[in-house]
Amino acid sequence: MKAISRYFDFAMHNTTFRQEILAGITTFLTMAYIIIINPAILEAAGIPKGPSMTATILSAAFGTLIMGVYAKRPFAIAPYMGENAFIAYTVVKVLGYPWQTALGAIFIAGVIFTLLTVFKIRSWLAAAIPVSLKYSFAVGIGLFLTFIGLNETGIVSLGVAGAPVCLGRMSDAPVLLSILGFFIISWLIVKRIHGAVIIGILAVTIISIMTGIAPLPKDIVSMPPDVTPIFMQLDIIGALSPKAFPIVLIIFVMAFVDTIGTVIGLSARAGLLDENGDLPEIEKPMMADALANLFAPVFGTTTTGAYIESATGIEEGGRTGFTALVVAALFLFALFFAPLAAAVPAHAYGTALIVIGIFMIAPIAKIDFGDYTELIPAFLTIVLISFTYNIGVGMTAGLISYPLLKTITGRHKEVPYALWLLAAMSLSFYIFYPYR
Repeated sequence: MKAISRYFDFAMHNTTFRQEILAGITTFLTMAYIIIINPAILEAAGIPKGPSMTATILSAAFGTLIMGVYAKRPFAIAPYMGENAFIAYTVVKVLGYPWQTALGAIFIAGVIFTLLTVFKIRSWLAAAIPVSLKYSFAVGIGLFLTFIGLNETGIVSLGVAGAPVCLGRMSDAPVLLSILGFFIISWLIVKRIHGAVIIGILAVTIISIMTGIAPLPKDIVSMPPDVTPIFMQLDIIGALSPKAFPIVLIIFVMAFVDTIGTVIGLSARAGLLDENGDLPEIEKPMMADALANLFAPVFGTTTTGAYIESATGIEEGGRTGFTALVVAALFLFALFFAPLAAAVPAHAYGTALIVIGIFMIAPIAKIDFGDYTELIPAFLTIVLISFTYNIGVGMTAGLISYPLLKTITGRHKEVPYALWLLAAMSLSFYIFYPYR
């Protein structure tokens, strides 16, 4: 135990085994939905659900394990929401590419990620991102999580033309339970009780099952589905064709921006950034992400990366890679206990996501509101992450508008060369993105 404590430097991060384990459990519970949701989305692309679930779990466990052991950061890795829908509904269903070719494109992007990380180009680009944008990433992600939570709990629902969202049915039992869960977690936080988020999730889950609002799992233990039908089925040759170039580019830009923004945003909340707003040894979490992106398509699933739900574990005190190790272990257990993980209803984990938004909005105070060339790009980043329901859109908007505003106001010397490269990459996202 002492060797583990020294390896992860618990003393420097002012953490304990109990704190890290609680954080890992909390992160896992808030992102366990990916075990069910990712295969459901990818089924629309023709990827069979059973094997896809196994691929999802293995990819999450592999990436998170590397993040914990090598990068020593409390970030979980799993297939990205948004990127999976882009592959299923745009690349396959609209553009007509086979899912095997889409996986080949993801693998190529993973190779590029790995090379850029090895040569420290990704960390060079990340360091060029202005402090105001780094903190706006954290705020935008926090509001994005809150919006997801409000939808998952039913507090906010789809509206009509002219009013895209509206108040949900407040008399519905799941909505009432989610509100109860919110105040349970809030009360525990105010009382500074450790494990507030996980206690709230479990309380709502138990009440839901006892009252029949959520069903009891049919099974507790089951053998994982065979991954063979989708293992090593990626079509790299097809993805290398000139016709498929825009797909590779979009996948690359979306994952690149999402990962940088998420890692920096989570690090800002965890207090891991240095005095310049940079994450020390950022190439290590970047490498964990790159290797996970090589692993995922081989096993038959889509782009992986650092998960914004890691914020829940960070809020529970997770500060080291041991938190990630706990998450990885729970994903492996989920191979056999998937029915149990699926028993946590959306209105239980959705409540936790709402609460996390409260904490992640704090860095907005560090943005210079007196300098509009800093404020406007930060504002665009925050609102577009939430209002387009796409982290990549908000981040790319900030990365384009920042150097543009600095230049047209005569302050071009404040823009690093690397930021212009990021702006060009971000612009390509809009040029090649298939809008239909």
